[in-house]
Amino acid sequence: MSQTILLKGGQIVNEGRQFAQDILIKNDRIEKIAQNISPENNWEVVNVEGKLILPGCIDDQVHFREPGLTHKGNIQTESRAAVAGGITSYMEQPNTKPAATTIEELEKKYQRASEVSIANYSFNMGATNDNLEELKKVSKRNVAGLKIFMGSSTGNMLVDAEKTLDGIFQLDHQLITHCEDEGTIRANLEKAKEQYGEDIPMNMHSKIRSEEACYLSSSSAAELAKKHGSRLHIFHISTAKETTLFRNDIPLADKKITSEVCIHHLWFDDSQYDTKGSLIKWNPAVKTASDRDGLWDALLDDRLDVVATDHAPHTLEEKQNKYLTAPSGGPLVQHALLAMLQKVDEGKITIERVVDKMAHAPAILFKIEDRGYIREGYYADLVIVEPKKKYEVTKANILYKCGWSPFEGVGFSNSINSTYVNGKLVYDNGQVVEGTKGMRLLFNR
Repeated sequence: MSQTILLKGGQIVNEGRQFAQDILIKNDRIEKIAQNISPENNWEVVNVEGKLILPGCIDDQVHFREPGLTHKGNIQTESRAAVAGGITSYMEQPNTKPAATTIEELEKKYQRASEVSIANYSFNMGATNDNLEELKKVSKRNVAGLKIFMGSSTGNMLVDAEKTLDGIFQLDHQLITHCEDEGTIRANLEKAKEQYGEDIPMNMHSKIRSEEACYLSSSSAAELAKKHGSRLHIFHISTAKETTLFRNDIPLADKKITSEVCIHHLWFDDSQYDTKGSLIKWNPAVKTASDRDGLWDALLDDRLDVVATDHAPHTLEEKQNKYLTAPSGGPLVQHALLAMLQKVDEGKITIERVVDKMAHAPAILFKIEDRGYIREGYYADLVIVEPKKKYEVTKANILYKCGWSPFEGVGFSNSINSTYVNGKLVYDNGQVVEGTKGMRLLFNR
């Protein structure tokens, strides 16, 4: 049965400008964008006057923990949290149990998402020291990218064999790296153990997983990409020094080496380890206020291309362990857009740039088909924001399976009013609307 929805009276934020127009949605696509569209009898008319309409955010890095780690989160719970935060599409990482390092395991994740994910999805294939032949078979049309952990990781996913790396960087696919130098981290950890024994303070995290560890690995990855002409996207840049590796003198569509910065590296700094403890323990580590400022500078001048979350839930019980056993990572998809809109209100960035970095840029970088913009003919992935309606993060409104957030107690000055995925209302005034499923992302390459 066909469905037609008219969003009437909203302020659209899209492609660098704001303008007041109506949006007509027919089935899963945007049929028309125009002023004063007259409704017909069988249409559902939604009054969005006084609200902002943004393209749905595309999060290029999440860990939804399924299979094998589902006590922390799963595809169903975390995708529900994502749409509540205005994220309509995500790309999930391969370090699950078992890891998605074969096409067979990868396709099991796609099958599971088709059954339970309320948001649109893609899953990256993981590289290891010994699966190069399998990586060669991965479809560029159906899979976002090939993920390489050039630093410590879960299971057999640390790729440190030079010959293997050389082979992977010659593949004609979108390569993605987590960059931290393992040797540097191990040496720093041993020094910390000598000084503190088993009671390493949490604020040592940024010194153990240091600027040097990040820059050594990121610069090495960039050099490999230049050598082989690879398409390389470096995840979660955390230091000001690393931003010097990236260009801003050519359009994103022409860049072969691209970069991402995550919400937590833009929001927190190492002075907060004493109060937040392991709740802000991520890999790469949250670093200095100076690093955070440098990341903002690079985001605003387009050396950093994409804003994402690295959403990686753990239980609160796991997080309450001491430094050596408390896992790294935290849940962010429900509050990422709100956090960036807060920075808009603080004058740090414009809302047009937020839309660019969280919707347009991921679509350009990954060549996602018909998403990331509010355009006629594109999928109707939309988020409606209610400006100046305050929203405080509390235990009661957190949708993550792990039940906590590093933003607990923060009062944001805007609220997510509703979210549409493929033309279907999936979140409305604080409630997830069950009953529809997202689609597998496709890539024009």
